[in-house]
Amino acid sequence: MKIKRQHTLFYLLIIVAIVVLVITFLPRGEKVPEKTYSEVIAMVEGGQVQEVIITDQKSLTITTTEEEKFKSTIATEDVSRFIVILQDNGIAFDTVYSSGFDWSSLVFTLLPVFLLVGLFWFLLRGARGANNQAFNFSRSRARLFSGAKVTVTFADVAGVEEAKQELEEIVEFLKSPEKFTALGARIPRGVLLIGPPGTGKTLLARAIAGEAAVPFFSISGSEFVEMFVGVGASRVRDLFDQAKRNAPCLIFVDEIDAVGRHRGAGLGGGHDEREQTLNQILVEMDGFDTSTNVIVLAATNRPDILDPALLRPGRFARQVTLDRPDIKGRKAILQVHAKGKPLEDSVDLEKIAKQTPGFSGADLANLVNEGAILAARRNRKTIDTMDLEEAIDRVIAGPEKKSRLISPKEKEMTAYHEAGHALVARKLSNADPPHKVSIVARGMMGGYTRLLPTEDRYMWTRSQLMDGLSVALAGHVAEEIVFNERSTGPRDDIERVTKIARAMVTEYGMSNGLEIRTFGKREEMIFLGREISETKNYSERVALEIDREVRAIIEKAHDVARNTLTANKEKLIQIAQRLIADETIEGEALEKLFNEPVATASA
Repeated sequence: MKIKRQHTLFYLLIIVAIVVLVITFLPRGEKVPEKTYSEVIAMVEGGQVQEVIITDQKSLTITTTEEEKFKSTIATEDVSRFIVILQDNGIAFDTVYSSGFDWSSLVFTLLPVFLLVGLFWFLLRGARGANNQAFNFSRSRARLFSGAKVTVTFADVAGVEEAKQELEEIVEFLKSPEKFTALGARIPRGVLLIGPPGTGKTLLARAIAGEAAVPFFSISGSEFVEMFVGVGASRVRDLFDQAKRNAPCLIFVDEIDAVGRHRGAGLGGGHDEREQTLNQILVEMDGFDTSTNVIVLAATNRPDILDPALLRPGRFARQVTLDRPDIKGRKAILQVHAKGKPLEDSVDLEKIAKQTPGFSGADLANLVNEGAILAARRNRKTIDTMDLEEAIDRVIAGPEKKSRLISPKEKEMTAYHEAGHALVARKLSNADPPHKVSIVARGMMGGYTRLLPTEDRYMWTRSQLMDGLSVALAGHVAEEIVFNERSTGPRDDIERVTKIARAMVTEYGMSNGLEIRTFGKREEMIFLGREISETKNYSERVALEIDREVRAIIEKAHDVARNTLTANKEKLIQIAQRLIADETIEGEALEKLFNEPVATASA
């Protein structure tokens, strides 16, 4: 707002200056001709002058008998003689003396000067401000949150109980460091928070500062590096200087992999700006003495690309892993985000937690928010289970596209495709049971089948993977059985099946014909932080065997899906016809449909 007012004043000053200059230099009034003193005397003696006005500036204003006016000047010594000539010729005259200094002339003379000076002052001030901004590049961009105003505590963080227990020592050290120093113990100078996106790394760091009630400096790793050489290292020095002045305090560096990647892997060599910034971080963390109560927290989801010097003891010696929450953690997170929201009494958050395996804390927060938006969209005052379950689908697959027009043939093929997924998932013992089947398009999907795992899994058996492949191929098989035709619908299913089957052979050692070992080595460009190729560490003969094993696994899963659907073709038709009529079946209605006799449905 202040900058906007300065710009407005600047432009107003320019406009005023232009107007004054125009008024000053434009001719004012009618231009009066001038004559010499000798010509005036001749006109007076010839009877051509009617009136003369004499001023103390020795200027004459003459009015002729023909009512014309002209001006002239007269020397001081000629004034008295000129008055005598006027009296002798009977010409009226008057003398005018000014009352003092001519202020109007002074104002019109000096005002343009002042305006021009003010204009140059504004220009120089702007240039000086830009220059100061350029010099301020070396200052840290960290945002300081005061410890007196607690906004987030451990009570606001759920689903990461083990991580909170690890970090409680940090809080206790910041509150009472003498408890540790009396025993000669030193708290870790750096704590690295590792976890997938959305698992609450930043939230947990703010909770530590809130619990300890200390200042909290927050900055992103990308904010250190600018286009100017040496700026990153200078900002690191400035940040740590500020932290030492505010000790005890916390420094939180989010996405530290932006500056903490392996040195020597960049395009600029050892003089690369990013590497210089990393070197300064390493030096500053080693520069802490035991009396400096400053702890550095950092977060990343790519610990594999960090420089080893960052992870050694004395720097980020303690590493805390935040994984996606289990069912108990998901329920706790849902309870945190449901506070203050009007949930109906029938809402069971544990049931919602069971339907969201693999969701991160951010996903669950988005789920509750989407549920509230859906309830408001339906003009209701409370959030019910239907809103939250619809929100799950929106988070996983996107919003429904009910306005998409499809032909009856495509709708029928989609119904049989999704019915195939659901039926095979229900029949196979090692597959997750289906919870919802829909042929309403969502995102890029033409239909949608959501399975409900009975428990959280952290490892998979070969039987579970094989049944999962059969479920994924069931939609493709159902189209073949019913229509004797193949479509492009199962494209994503086939891609996922191929990827899993190849991983079973090359990574998991689940092949019967090959020895137990991994095949292929992934090459990564550390500077870019992404996978670029896979190096073959096996012969062409082994490559042929791998292809045969992958093919055998996929064919076996395909045969299981075909045999299951062939043996239950009537049930497949029953489910598909119900989907065509209702478009979406879920929960108890889906379970009832599975248990309903085929003869009753057809009747």
